[in-house]
Amino acid sequence: MSDQIIKELLELVDHSLSVDGKTVKVLDEAKFRKNIGKLVERSALASDSSSGWARYLIRAAALDLGIYPASIHELYMARGRGDAPMTFTTPAFNLRALSYHAACAMFRTANKMNAGAFIFELARSEMSYTAQRPSEYAANILAAAVAEGFSGPVFIQGDHFQVSAKKYKTDPQTELQAVRDLTIEAIEAGFFNIDVDTSTLVDIELPTIPEQQKLNCELSAELSALIREHEPKGITISIGGEIGEVGTNNSTEPELRAYMDGYNAEMKKLAPEKPGLSKISVLTGTSHGGTVLADGSIAKVSIAFDVLRDLSRVARHEYNMGGTVQHGASTVAEENFHHFVENEAIEVHLATNFATMFFDNIPTDFKQEMYAWLDVNSAGDRKAGMTDEQFYYKARKNAIGPFKAKSYALPEAEKAKLGAAWEAQFDKLFHLLGMKDTKQYVEKFIPTVKIAPHLADYVKDAVEAEDVSDLAD
Repeated sequence: MSDQIIKELLELVDHSLSVDGKTVKVLDEAKFRKNIGKLVERSALASDSSSGWARYLIRAAALDLGIYPASIHELYMARGRGDAPMTFTTPAFNLRALSYHAACAMFRTANKMNAGAFIFELARSEMSYTAQRPSEYAANILAAAVAEGFSGPVFIQGDHFQVSAKKYKTDPQTELQAVRDLTIEAIEAGFFNIDVDTSTLVDIELPTIPEQQKLNCELSAELSALIREHEPKGITISIGGEIGEVGTNNSTEPELRAYMDGYNAEMKKLAPEKPGLSKISVLTGTSHGGTVLADGSIAKVSIAFDVLRDLSRVARHEYNMGGTVQHGASTVAEENFHHFVENEAIEVHLATNFATMFFDNIPTDFKQEMYAWLDVNSAGDRKAGMTDEQFYYKARKNAIGPFKAKSYALPEAEKAKLGAAWEAQFDKLFHLLGMKDTKQYVEKFIPTVKIAPHLADYVKDAVEAEDVSDLAD
């Protein structure tokens, strides 16, 4: 069976690869670049083991071309020490729809600007409604690097590996095990950057800040120790923590100190001598997806940039991290993006606007078909008093996974139009966030550690989708 599958996949790429046991070699680089999209589609859409084989071939062939998953940890540590300049803020992009095509656009921008310090990420919640497990998402990103002629380390991140407060309340061990299992699955797929998020369990009703943060500290450290146990030899996975759930009150220095002191104490017990966090996510006034007005437009947000700056300095100078992370920035006005760099943010997360661009650029009849599906299948998300514009904006992400195959089947001209729109937006954001020539810092600080994929991690039973309706993107 495997021999037949391999034969079919090699035919898809016009025999530009060779497979000898578990050894994959690129025989014709130009031909492989031209045809790799066919492996991507098999990876994304096949319901048999050929999807896993396609992902394995993509990762192994990318490695043969000098393209490999990496951790950004050492660059962030260099930034914390003052060895890397504060002239850029690393963007982390959640690519929900047609992620291979979006990543191709992003690599085209990176190649034009000689950029290297940028991240591709996907949250636990997004894996469900976009129908992308970690191995598929990572394969899409690595394939895009191949297609666009990018080489070197590629940073793939688990965003909001979040504990559901609702599930934790009723069955804490089952919920924690789900996050543990996802973490290991993601590491196997090449996610060497992971944001641990137990901030959902912060209890502001408790009398003191250390008490409020206690469970967050302990569980963040427990998951961090798990990461250190499973990270590949030679890799120090970049781990991020979070001190409060996005959309609540702005973070304060006492909260950061309480969280970090508690976290570091737990890490000394659970994983002595192992590195802790490289960054810390803080709240500055944004919310995931923004606030949708009645006409479907997004309310303007006011960012407390001083929170980013002040807490970043505490994080660097007293806790040896790279700095603070800004979540939910897609709704921030573009003219304000330079403030992230000026206020010393180490990383900024962007997702919603790229999903919006997908819906704005696909054919009208296709979008209407998706909206009609939402009317039936996401009716429970329509709250009293919602306008159609508000409902579709909030609910339409739920259609991305069910319509994945039809998205891939769009005419090439439509996908090219969408890719051009995404590329133009990446061009703007990379410029505003100081990405030009950041490849030099990646080359200087990121060690070259090429982890070969294990076939057993790719050809196995599929993971069932889970209910993630209460988790952040």
